[in-house]
Amino acid sequence: MDLNRAATFLRVVEAGGFTAAASALGLPTSSVSRSVAKLEEELGVVLLERTTRRVALTDVGRAYFERVREALAGLDEATAAALDAAREPQGLVRIAVPPDFAPALAPVIAAFLRAYPKICVELSTSSRSAELVGEHADLGVAFGPLPDSSLTSRRLGGTAQQLYAAPSYLELKGTPRVLADLTRHDAILLRCGGARWALTGPSGVESVDVTGIVAADHLGFIVDAAVAGLGVAILPAFSAAAHIKSGSLVQVLPEFSTTIQLQLLSHAARRLPHRVALLRDFLALHMSRTCDAHA
Repeated sequence: MDLNRAATFLRVVEAGGFTAAASALGLPTSSVSRSVAKLEEELGVVLLERTTRRVALTDVGRAYFERVREALAGLDEATAAALDAAREPQGLVRIAVPPDFAPALAPVIAAFLRAYPKICVELSTSSRSAELVGEHADLGVAFGPLPDSSLTSRRLGGTAQQLYAAPSYLELKGTPRVLADLTRHDAILLRCGGARWALTGPSGVESVDVTGIVAADHLGFIVDAAVAGLGVAILPAFSAAAHIKSGSLVQVLPEFSTTIQLQLLSHAARRLPHRVALLRDFLALHMSRTCDAHA
């Protein structure tokens, strides 16, 4: 079958008639009409009902139109992808990441740009980085499970989370000796009120009910709140490392920990440009090593 005839049929339907389609294609109307007629002859069906004023799809024509439109769109995408891959990678890639993970990402981005100097990376920080993927970002990094079915997720690995508090808080409230002691302490939470923390210790997974007077969905605020002495917080190791070194935070019950998964997100419904796919694959390789280092 001649794909040009299928494409011409598609243009006739989208333009609403032979004359408009011929004008868009730069062909005589008679040529467009003959092309569609030959297509119908090859298929052995009537695709269009013709009148002096308009054309209308038959039931068979409507089904054929939907499939042809999908197939030719896929062909266009495949052609664009091939042309994109043949050129030296260049252009803009936008990525959204949680604020406190950005410093860990900087050396990885630097290595990527040394390998692909004509690509420009624009990084946005947000505690809701997954929500930016699509309209505002090509890729996203998020903690926890896949937040939206319209996104494709690649698991990068897990990063350890442990309990931390400021020395000033522990001087005031005392240092917990066993996990159950946390019921008498202030916790810094994702939501005000109470929560149940499940952590893995020497005897396996244990749970404890905690309460707090401050909550946030922003990791940076939770870190700062812990440093300010507002309570005990569960923090990823990478976000607490500098504060442990400076002495502004100390580990609480260091034998207990939990793991949070790190996800690399892209839009499921879109063909990724070559430059975006390159960064996605580069991040998947090198960020997995970062996760392993902090596991």
